[in-house]
Amino acid sequence: MPLDLSRKLTGVLVPVFALRSENDLGIGDVECVRQMVDWCARHSISVLQVLPVNETGDDNSPYNAISSMALDPTTIAVFPDSIPGLTRAAFERHATPSLLTELRRGPVQYRKVKALKSTLLLEAYAHFKKSASRKKSSDFRRYEEFLETEAHWLDAYSHFRALMKHHGNRPVWEDWPAEHASPIETRKWLGSCDASTRSSIEANMGFFCYIQWIAREQWRALKTHATAKGVQLMGDIPFGIGRCSADVWANRDLFDLYWSCGAPPETFFKPDLFTERWGQNWGIPLYRWNLMRDRNFDWWKARIRGTSEIFHLFRIDHVLGFYRIYAFPWKPEDNHLYTNLSYDEARAKSGDLPRFWQGHDDDPKYRPLNHQQGEELLRMVLDAAGNTGVIAEDLGMVPTYVRPSLTQMGIPGFKIPLFERNQDGSYKNSDEYQPLSIATLATHDHEPIASLWHQWQTAPHGPSEKSHLLRWIDWDPANPPQKFTKELHTAIALKLLACPSWLALFMITDLFARTQRFNVPGPSSDSNWTERLEETVAAFDRIEACKSILTMLPRK
Repeated sequence: MPLDLSRKLTGVLVPVFALRSENDLGIGDVECVRQMVDWCARHSISVLQVLPVNETGDDNSPYNAISSMALDPTTIAVFPDSIPGLTRAAFERHATPSLLTELRRGPVQYRKVKALKSTLLLEAYAHFKKSASRKKSSDFRRYEEFLETEAHWLDAYSHFRALMKHHGNRPVWEDWPAEHASPIETRKWLGSCDASTRSSIEANMGFFCYIQWIAREQWRALKTHATAKGVQLMGDIPFGIGRCSADVWANRDLFDLYWSCGAPPETFFKPDLFTERWGQNWGIPLYRWNLMRDRNFDWWKARIRGTSEIFHLFRIDHVLGFYRIYAFPWKPEDNHLYTNLSYDEARAKSGDLPRFWQGHDDDPKYRPLNHQQGEELLRMVLDAAGNTGVIAEDLGMVPTYVRPSLTQMGIPGFKIPLFERNQDGSYKNSDEYQPLSIATLATHDHEPIASLWHQWQTAPHGPSEKSHLLRWIDWDPANPPQKFTKELHTAIALKLLACPSWLALFMITDLFARTQRFNVPGPSSDSNWTERLEETVAAFDRIEACKSILTMLPRK
């Protein structure tokens, strides 16, 4: 559905895990997001963007999910009044005051948080099954309907999750024995194993189905609440899916596992030597688009419908991948073996070199084919999305044809002043931003503006970067403030709000003038996906840096 560009909107981006409430279990959840929706509604913020909420694996990265359909159990608000089957006694027995105090302190402690929520949900499931056996309640009827409606993905997913648990919660299916190599082999194995093992696996399958029903129910209700409040929820669909996922395990033919997708080296992003030299190796498998096309893109369409069910809008992360994708002939865990090699040495070691698929845009043969493929795939996405708005994350090394292509299809991309530059390095005039775009200072992968200003204090290029930013907000660059002041923060926010873009989007840390960073792409960091805001949502109105900006927002 075409976006309504007649009214300028304001939005805020915040990862679910980063939110706090008075009663959370050490991580942001649906209840935190509900409070965030209410906060947005009070301040005329029309769009609330979150990162992907699909279930994650060991690395907790929302961009390396173990399922394209399953929702992450950590997002579930696990309280007696919100979970069918969870009693107050069971909750208090496991969620002790001392444990909750520990979990709510500092960043997310995923191992402990996941263990607690799993224990509580298992107690709820056991009680739910006993209650349902005596009387088929409305909850149980909805549960049965969910099992039937979602069977097209739930069956393979529940087998995969049960096998994960069987193998110590490790999702690396390539290390599993041959009898667990695929759904077909797994069903054969189940039919031949002893009654105790079969019963255990089937019980776990039922438990993981129950978790997904609870998660889907809560997110559906959240969307309904947001609609009533006049706030649009924006989700996020990563371009790829994790190699160690239920999807790849169950649909091996749709993925090329020899290649590992990522992004080429770029000017602005050089967090380590490997990324500077070779680019980002994400580890996600390459799609076999020809086979997906033969199946009428059923996998992608199901993924989009599942997202559209719980969001009003969704962002496609790395939309450039639809046109052409950069891929490595080695897995990320082998990156260190290639960091200092020459191209010839790397080719001799791996048998090939990182390159674009289907081919490089510099090749006159592939440029029109890439353009054609991207538009074909994105029109499929638009058709599957129906009334759900589609947004494109079009950042990085962007071919010249991509943004006109997106505009032609009515898909807005992003305008980040730091990356929108003239040839002399100065920021482009924001008045030139087209309405069909989203103006923002940063995404979750970038440094907040306050952090950048601090870094520019000592960086060799710092003075010029400060001058570019100050000229962009129409300030005199001759005497830049040494600190990131309230006045500077307000002026930058006001400039963003004045852009012609349909949506002015603030990352929560930019709204609060904070320096926290949610992710550093490329290198693995313990701080990735763990940072939480200091305050609960209920305390946001007391954050001094935010007050002046909230007063500038156009009222609904």
